Amino acid sequence: MFHLDPKTTIHEHFSAELSPSKEKTELSDLAQWVIDQPVEKSISAAVVVGITQAIEFVLLLTIGFVIYWSYVEPPNNLLYVPVIAISALGANVMFNLARTHSMWIYRTGLHQMGRLLAAWSMVFVMIALAAFMLKISDQVSRVWMVSWYGAGAVALVLFRMALRSVIGKWTKSGKLKRRTVIVGGGKDAEELIKAIRKSADNDIELIGLFDDRVDKRSPATVAACPKLGNVDELIEFARRTPVDLVIVSMPLSAEERVLYMLKRLWVLPIDIRLSAHMSKLRLAPSAYSYIGDVAMFDMADKPISDWNLVFKWVFDKVVAISALILLSPVMVLTAIAIRLESKGPILFRQARHGFNNELINIYKFRSMYTEMSDANATKLATRDDPRITRVGKFIRKTSIDELPQLFNVLKGELSIVGPRPHALQAKAANKVYHEAVGGYFARHRVKPGMTGLAQIHGWRGETDTVEKIEQRVNHDLHYIESWTPFSDIYILFMTPFSLFSKNENAF
Repeated sequence: MFHLDPKTTIHEHFSAELSPSKEKTELSDLAQWVIDQPVEKSISAAVVVGITQAIEFVLLLTIGFVIYWSYVEPPNNLLYVPVIAISALGANVMFNLARTHSMWIYRTGLHQMGRLLAAWSMVFVMIALAAFMLKISDQVSRVWMVSWYGAGAVALVLFRMALRSVIGKWTKSGKLKRRTVIVGGGKDAEELIKAIRKSADNDIELIGLFDDRVDKRSPATVAACPKLGNVDELIEFARRTPVDLVIVSMPLSAEERVLYMLKRLWVLPIDIRLSAHMSKLRLAPSAYSYIGDVAMFDMADKPISDWNLVFKWVFDKVVAISALILLSPVMVLTAIAIRLESKGPILFRQARHGFNNELINIYKFRSMYTEMSDANATKLATRDDPRITRVGKFIRKTSIDELPQLFNVLKGELSIVGPRPHALQAKAANKVYHEAVGGYFARHRVKPGMTGLAQIHGWRGETDTVEKIEQRVNHDLHYIESWTPFSDIYILFMTPFSLFSKNENAF
């Protein structure tokens, strides 16, 4: 589980030639004006579809059982229980096969209802066939079947009508639109913008364009869409205002230019698509994704999104609350020991990079003498460091000093599992981390964590060489690219063992 194979990571392809990212890039007045505008939080289409499926399953299940309990005497025939459950699940499958679950179909009226009722009817055709083939038709009430079919059809239609109304309101208010920027300019970008506005205007909010060219091929406005800056400015722009999608509008023949752009954009936690609207190359339909009617190549996806994000949020909150309850005696004793040994605050706050390079203040138990504390971590802790107290040496070795970060998790600034956040001025071989490792900021595409893949593989503690920080970054990026819900559970489970078996670098 989770053995690093650099050959399979995007990091190997994109980070080697990346120039170090700058901490700050000046933006144009127009880009700054866009940033200053209020942005309403968008609603994930995948989450809406998932909730809709769950509601319809529960709705049909409930109706089936209510009719069963009210008409058929339950003690006499329990055959109905699996029939209802399997049929409700089967209905969900049929609705998906009939393509009744998408934001586009939710906005339709008769078209949606026709598909939905056809799929629901097919479920009952299959129930009847199964009963006939298994020779149990005499054990299934016709009144129950007709009643469930009719009541289910009415309930589905009423629910979809309500859903259509809600989706319509969300569409008008912009809650379902993905904030999108286009990389490129000129005629290609103009054709792309027109195609998006024609077929995907309800789902896409075009914010502007970013293009490195400054000649006639890249005018200040393309199809009424303003140019906001170059690609370096896009990276800073996306760190200061929400951007959901980047579409690269360049011909596939410009391979080197396209690859160069992707290498620079890869550090952002954003979906990246390469438009295929001007390409004469025609591949199988499965090779494309679509925005409206516009064909796209998927170049990078936002890591841990939609339902995975919901899982991670629940996982973080449940683990953080449980850990605070279970470890509260340890935290109280640690606070007392720190106060008894040396003067100064019990907690130590330090600014670090969080998700998408946002600055956050993380909490730790103070492990150094107050007058020797180094808030900027310009000098990393080493073996027998005179700045570290006796209590500090123990809590750093056992990672007890990290426990106050559970409050950062509850605040939503950290995750339980993720790339460890580093001090802003931390160095390896006299180079700050982002100068020592290409693509370093790509590890900030997800929330940082209290523990991570690098930590359970022994890459924690002192980073006095470039190789050590490279190993950390490689493991962090492998975690991001290979993430599954099980990986967080696995890393959390392995963390206590790693504290004792692989802690020779922790001082």
